[in-house]
Amino acid sequence: MSGRNTERQPKYQRIAAELRAAIEAGEYGPGERLPGENDLMAAHGVARMTARQALGVLQAQGIVEARKGAGVFVRDFKPIRRRGIERLSHSQWGSGRSIWEADAEGRDLVVDSVEVAEEEAPAVVAGMLDLPDGARVCVRRRRFVLDGKPVLLSTSYLAAELVAGTPITQPDTGPGGTYARLEDLGRKPVRFREEIRSRMPSAEEADRLALPAGVPVMLVVRTAFDEEGVAVEVNEMALDSSAYILEYDFEA
Repeated sequence: MSGRNTERQPKYQRIAAELRAAIEAGEYGPGERLPGENDLMAAHGVARMTARQALGVLQAQGIVEARKGAGVFVRDFKPIRRRGIERLSHSQWGSGRSIWEADAEGRDLVVDSVEVAEEEAPAVVAGMLDLPDGARVCVRRRRFVLDGKPVLLSTSYLAAELVAGTPITQPDTGPGGTYARLEDLGRKPVRFREEIRSRMPSAEEADRLALPAGVPVMLVVRTAFDEEGVAVEVNEMALDSSAYILEYDFEA
């Protein structure tokens, strides 16, 4: 960015940019406290609101976190590199490994909440699964926690008639998860489509993901298709945007 453009930025954005550069340069390491509002006011000759806004920018970007009564600290959570193609390969779940293991990379990944129910399919989901109005679906809702931090909410939809009486309707689907069980049924997923967008979280999402104010979620909607090209699962995921890096590695 040119010096002229930098000068046009509001003061709080310039201060935030300087702090971010200092963090990236290692001047403030993971878990270290940043200068407080009083320090920034004195160093930059600005009002308290400007200093507060500067720190708020970094919080919204997920770079720092505020600790009540203690100050603002550099987050020590290592972002998750979500390898969108590798994690969905048959060699991953077909060998009995969870697709989430590809994200965890040996870190402590826990599914701390699993709810399984049979419900009427939402209209959008029914359309994606090519089900008639009023059709029933098996719904699997889960929360994923990595290194003690909630990072992902996942809701899967599958035709109830397809998965009735299978481990898919149970909290523990067994080795390889849902996709391995679909393979057992002769409906192995062979193609996936993911749509990604972002928005601010709902109150429930912010609460369940323990998101600081101003941090958006990334929404990933994945559809799994069998060999006949029929959709067998729709998975709606809300990711803490500050906790993830989305990586897609493929040949040209």
